[in-house]
Amino acid sequence: MEEILVQIDKLVRTYYEKLLKEQSGDIDKIFLSAPTFDSREAISAIRTILGGWISQGPKVKKFESSFAQYIGKTIGITVNSGSSANLLSILALKEVYNLRDRDEVVVPAATFSTVAMPLIQAGLTPVYVDVKRDTLNMDPERIDEAVTNKSRILMPVHTLGYPAEMPQLMEAAGHNNLIVLEDCCEAHGATIDGRKVGSFGEIATFSFFVAHNMTTGEGGMTVTNNEELEEACRSLREFGRINQKDVLNNRYYSDEALTDYDKHYVFDRIGYNLRMTDITAAFGIEQLSKLEEMNEQRQNNAGFLIKTLTNEVGEYLELPAEQPGFRHTYYTFPIVLSEKVPFSRREFAEHLELNKIETRPLFAGCLPDQPAFRSVPGRTVGNLPNSRYLRDNLVFIGIHPGLKERHMEYVANVIVDFIKDRISK
Repeated sequence: MEEILVQIDKLVRTYYEKLLKEQSGDIDKIFLSAPTFDSREAISAIRTILGGWISQGPKVKKFESSFAQYIGKTIGITVNSGSSANLLSILALKEVYNLRDRDEVVVPAATFSTVAMPLIQAGLTPVYVDVKRDTLNMDPERIDEAVTNKSRILMPVHTLGYPAEMPQLMEAAGHNNLIVLEDCCEAHGATIDGRKVGSFGEIATFSFFVAHNMTTGEGGMTVTNNEELEEACRSLREFGRINQKDVLNNRYYSDEALTDYDKHYVFDRIGYNLRMTDITAAFGIEQLSKLEEMNEQRQNNAGFLIKTLTNEVGEYLELPAEQPGFRHTYYTFPIVLSEKVPFSRREFAEHLELNKIETRPLFAGCLPDQPAFRSVPGRTVGNLPNSRYLRDNLVFIGIHPGLKERHMEYVANVIVDFIKDRISK
């Protein structure tokens, strides 16, 4: 078997070396994302398949442990997506901390839909606070204003890879007696003074979707130090099974209805099936080993664009600017149009798309403005002027490790030429 595996390894490496050479030709399109992987991930997945573990198994355990340690937590629980990680974490918090229906969770208004959707699905109420235009993240100064006697959780999101202001947010959470759930789905490896996002709150979530800084295709992770939350998460992830830790020592369960019933099939929660497979985890283990290198390439690409665009058309754009001690890992590259520009976000985006540069707005723009959220429980704090400005004036583009300096030069030229042409008219 080992000889066969060695031959497979050689064939896969040869294939990916050839593919890499083919991809180094002319610019086809600047996609928002592209999975950055090679023979190592493919070989690891193939070896897992040939080893017989295709569902949840030892690779999942290894990935959970390695990723949690990387973040600075002791416990990792894999799931099938970042959205599932949010749902699992919220349901576990609701159980462990005895949250009631309609208790409130403070969230940023400008973010992705599955920040708020799991809250509503869990019977909780999202409270939308404005974000800051320069960081795109929740404004710490709005937290006290958002809190009522029903507020229980603070849920900062590290938007597009830029860390939310966790020291100030943790302080606000402390004096308002709020539990902190960090949504780090876009911010793998981002840090504040060397401390990784996801290590500040009681529990944190990550996504390994194909577009993110590291990927397993689909997948997610919840990390924590709290063993009660771990038990709830693991049970909810797997059909609501009773705690499986002591099955080997005490396999049977009895109560007023069941007698000596096998604990493998005892369910004490209403759960889901949100598990990750070993094939997926094998891929993730290899991706984690490359994450720092891939983030560095994203930062290099961002640095080139920031310098070039600032020098050429800086007065017309609001570009990412990092605070001292904050490490931005650039899931994508956001461009905010200033009030000075004589064109709309749509015109700008359509010009980029016409020139082979894929674009998107800032996800949902401003969550309470989305059709799905207008008729469900939720509360806004103020008029959300920054979130609504970003809704109408932000475009983000790709900056993934598959893009090199020649791609960034092309992107910069397209943007600069368009802006100079429009302002000269």
